[in-house]
Formats: sequence, C-alpha cells, structure tokens
Amino acid sequence: MSGDSLNLFSFRGKTKVLHLTWLAFFICFFAWFNHAPLLMAIADSLSLSSEQVKTLLILNVALTIPARIIVGMLTDRYGPRRTYSALLMVGSVPCFIFALADSFAAAALGRFLLGFVGAAFVIGIRMVSEWFPARQLGTAEGIYGGWGNFGSAAGAMSLPAIALLFGGNEGWRYAVGLTGLLCLAYGFIYYFSVTDTPKGATYFKPKKMGAMEVTSPGDLVLLLVMRLPLYAALALLIWKLAGEVNLLSGTWAALVYCGLGLLYLLDVKKSFSVNREVLSAPPEPLLRYKFKQVAVLNLLYFITFGSELAVISMLPLFFSETFTLSPVMAGLLGSSYALMNLLARPAGGLISDRCGRKPTLLVLVAGLAAGYCLMSQINGSWPLYLAVAAAMACALFVQAGSGAVFAVVPLIKRRLTGQIAGMTGAYGNVGAVCFLTVLSLVSYQTFFLVIAATAVLGFVALFLLEEPQGHMAEVMPDGSVSLIDVA
Repeated sequence: MSGDSLNLFSFRGKTKVLHLTWLAFFICFFAWFNHAPLLMAIADSLSLSSEQVKTLLILNVALTIPARIIVGMLTDRYGPRRTYSALLMVGSVPCFIFALADSFAAAALGRFLLGFVGAAFVIGIRMVSEWFPARQLGTAEGIYGGWGNFGSAAGAMSLPAIALLFGGNEGWRYAVGLTGLLCLAYGFIYYFSVTDTPKGATYFKPKKMGAMEVTSPGDLVLLLVMRLPLYAALALLIWKLAGEVNLLSGTWAALVYCGLGLLYLLDVKKSFSVNREVLSAPPEPLLRYKFKQVAVLNLLYFITFGSELAVISMLPLFFSETFTLSPVMAGLLGSSYALMNLLARPAGGLISDRCGRKPTLLVLVAGLAAGYCLMSQINGSWPLYLAVAAAMACALFVQAGSGAVFAVVPLIKRRLTGQIAGMTGAYGNVGAVCFLTVLSLVSYQTFFLVIAATAVLGFVALFLLEEPQGHMAEVMPDGSVSLIDVA
C-alpha cells in the first residue's frame, strides 16, 4: 500500500483490522434486525396481535439510545477489542431468548435486550481511528459503517430462506438462533484476531469514567443541554408504549418518566464531578477541544442517519399506497434505499478525505435537503421509475452524509472518540424516533418536508463547525504531551 491509496484486497495490518471490524458490525446488525423479515411467521407462531408486533418494533430500539452512550464509555476505557468481543458474546444471549420465546413477554424481553447490540457501531469507530491515518480515516470509517450496515439487508434476504430450510411454523426459531451462534463464535474470533492499536502505539484513555470530559465551563453547559434530547426521546418511546400499544399503565409510565428525570439529574451530577477541575482551572489551550464541534455533528447525524432509519421503515408502505403495488414489490423497491449504503457511505468518507470535511458536509446536507423536497412532490401521477430514482438520489446524499459525519468524529479528541461516537450515534436513533413520530401525525408529503427543513437548520449549523487542522494534543501516560497528526 502506498501513498493515500487503500488496498482493500489486502488482509494484513490495518486493512485486516478494518475487514474484521466491519464484519463484526455486519454480524451485530444481522442479529439486531433478525426479526424484521420473519415478523409474519413470528406473529403466527406466538399468536401476537398487531399491537404486540408494534411493541416488539419499539422495544427493539428502546435500549439503543442509552446503550450507545454506555458502550462508548466502555470502549474508551477498556479498548475496542475487549468491548466488541464482549458485546458479541453477550449479544448472543437475547438472540437465544427470542428464539426460544413461547409467549409475548419472553419475546419482548429478548427484543428489548437486543437493543444493546445496536450500540456496536460506536466501538468500531474507535478501533478504525486507532489504525488509520487522518488522510484515510474518512474512507475507512465509511467502509466500516456502510458495509457493516448491510447486515440488516443481508438478514432480510437470507433469514427467510434459512427459516424455510428448517421448515414448519417454527423455522424462524432456527434462523434467529443461528444469528446468536454467529455472534457468539465471532466474539471469540475477533478477540484473538485484532489488537487495539498497531504495535508500539499508545492507546489513550479518558482520565475519568462516568461522563464525558469537556475543557471549558461553557462546554459543560452545552454538554448538559445536548443530553436533554436523549432523555426526551426515551420519554417519547415510553409515551408510545403507554399510549399506542398499552404496554404500560398510566401509573407505570409516570414512574418511568420520574425515573428518567432522576437519571438526568444524576447525569448532571456526574458531569460536574468528572469536570470539577475545568470549572476552577481550565486546561491549557493546546489540550482543549470545542464541544460545539460535537454538538454540530450530533445535529447532522440526527438528520442523516435519523432520516435514513425513518425512511427505510416507511418507504415500502409509501410506495405501496402511492402506486398500488403488491407488498413484495413495494418491499423490494423500498429495500433498495438501504442497499445504497454499500457505496454511498464509503463515498462520503472518501470525498471528505480528498476534498475536506466541512466543504463535503455542506454539499451533502444541501443535496439532502433538496432530495427530501423532491420526494415530497412524489404522487401517483409520477412514473414509478422516476419516483424510485428520486428516492435513490436522495439516499445517496443521506448515506454519504452519514459517512462524512463520521469522517470528522474521530478527529475531535482522540481519547474520547468512543464517547463522542456514542453520543453522535445516539442522536441518529433520536432522529429516527422523532421523524417517525412526526410521520404518525402528518401526511407523507409533510413528513418529507419536515426532514428537509431540519436539514436546512443543519446546513446553517455547519458554519459553526471548524475544519480539523494540524495536530490533536493528548497527554501520554508519563505526563508528557503528544501531538497527533489530524491534517
């Protein structure tokens, strides 16, 4: 490998780590969405009502928002090798719980716990950032995210066939159980196949655990403000569980709301504790980073990945109702939106490496806004091929935008990469919850326009983002300061 090229056909050094890591993410997404293509068979086997099926879908993402924060902290503290291996192994358990479920309660427990597997993404962000130089980081992170995300589409294409292979009404159990076995086996493979850093490199860890470190009093206030939407999204999920599917009574819902409020207060207390020194004596300028950079990236991922998850969920139904298509045809056309990840997300990272992080994001977010405006105009009078082309063009900007966001994340503060990736990744799930809630209240056309308007807000916020330049300073274990090239 020479220059800035990245030889993806190699299975040595950093490229080997990249391949093993995106495959770990692929398997996690394969397991996380193992229910989606088998829902009809699962509902028949367990005699589930439509409300109970909807509940399983909500429970599948409920834990992912806090899990990404927690897993990000664990990654920074214990390293991506141990954290990813542990998540894969532990993540096999809820797969087995779901596969063996004989009631709605057991199935609900399995799906709720599987939300933790959805936090796997943030671990690989830190691992890839340890192995690749800044000039290749956007490309490598894009490949990791884009190829790993394909795990959900691969499951949609293969798991029904696996269920049919075993046959009978219980074939889905074997298919789901197989995803658990894959997680368990690959957890061991990953542990013995990678290291956290190249030989001789230093793995930088946070000084304290429990909350994100900031470097100024103003940044601490902004951190606490940016935490609020995470708790609000969880409250929104509780509202949906209590109101739409009646899984929680009003009393239990009120107790959970109070619990979320207490958790936020504990979060505030821990953040002040971890950053106590900042309030009295901020670090020297060389060691500071600006939290506004993280805040902007959070908003951008809310728009890009949040809208992607929301549109993937509704697009088949949108095509079916708009063009009177069969469920199979509508599903096929809708799934093509997710398939764009294979090329679009790596492309977003590659363009960021070549053309600059901020200029790339400005173009992609502007294109995203225009794409959703175009989709808001789709109606039954359009030729079907033109509607699909418009959706695919929009997907290109959306998914490339996600790749471009995570081309910046690892360049903010090296030893906090897991936590920053966890918070930014969680905002993607928050975006999905918010946009899907909007969809339940308005028409498809208004839904697309709301996303477009949010993208315009993100475009304006982008002018606050500062292009990473020069060097990133970190304190070595011996107390000396190391300068890490991020140019």
